[in-house]
Amino acid sequence: MKLVLFENPGDKEPRPGLLTERGIVDIGGHVAQSYTPQLTMQGIIDDFERLRPVLEQQQARGEAKPADSVRLRPPLPRPGKILCCIGNYWEHAQREPRPLNMFMKNPEAVVGPGDTIRLPKLTEPWIFMHEAELALVIKGPAKEVRREDWRKAIFGYTGLIDVSARGEGRRTWKAGSWLGKSFDTFAPIGPCITTADEIPDPNNVIVRFWDDGRLRHNYNTDDMEHRVPELVEFASSIMTLNSGDLIACGTNHEGLGALQDGERVEIEVQHVGRMALDVVDPLKRSWEKGVYMGADSTNPEAVQRHRPQSTS
Repeated sequence: MKLVLFENPGDKEPRPGLLTERGIVDIGGHVAQSYTPQLTMQGIIDDFERLRPVLEQQQARGEAKPADSVRLRPPLPRPGKILCCIGNYWEHAQREPRPLNMFMKNPEAVVGPGDTIRLPKLTEPWIFMHEAELALVIKGPAKEVRREDWRKAIFGYTGLIDVSARGEGRRTWKAGSWLGKSFDTFAPIGPCITTADEIPDPNNVIVRFWDDGRLRHNYNTDDMEHRVPELVEFASSIMTLNSGDLIACGTNHEGLGALQDGERVEIEVQHVGRMALDVVDPLKRSWEKGVYMGADSTNPEAVQRHRPQSTS
């Protein structure tokens, strides 16, 4: 099942719906509407098992609107927490996994399908990059979850672009702090939340990213250094994870390139879907097109598999 938030023309607030092969099915009359769209979606996550029969019925027979007649919004417009893995993919000839680490990204940075990534009016960061990622949608409260029980803490999955302001090489702006990750519009999420039952193995999912039609990211989540069960165990050992929180699983840095004014970018996560956004830079800066050689790789398709054969 694919859950969305959408707007009809003239709507003041997004409504919950289902993304189906027939189009968008409005489920607003079948779920509790809360004060904000975020809380409405969190309520659906918390009450999903009770709601499942009626939602399955709506998915099969509910009135559907053509997808191009509505506007999709980020399925989680204001998550309580966005935790992002640092690196977390086997790259080049690496033979030992790096220590697992995460940072928190500003929830106010969230935008969604059809929105605009706006580069900040700052001259210090000299390049802005994309990182296309699979993100875990949490079912909480989840605290000290053992890795063998990881499924209890996962409601579903979505796509996330971790837009990053970088200095020299891959160093994140301001000496590697979260600041370069947290500008407004630097957390595109969507296009939907795919429930966990539709992705049996989150470590076998293809993630792709295009910039003006040029393929940059194209990797399998099997290449994670630290896999999804370990991510859930690690994050929940530090803090309580609540429904609607996100864990972004990191990216394969091969294929990184600049985002710049006038471009149209697209992310596609297998079993989740594809969404496009525009890029606007009020300062009209420019960088070399294509993969940024100082970042990681000159491989524009980033399809190489680097996981050592001895790992599982």
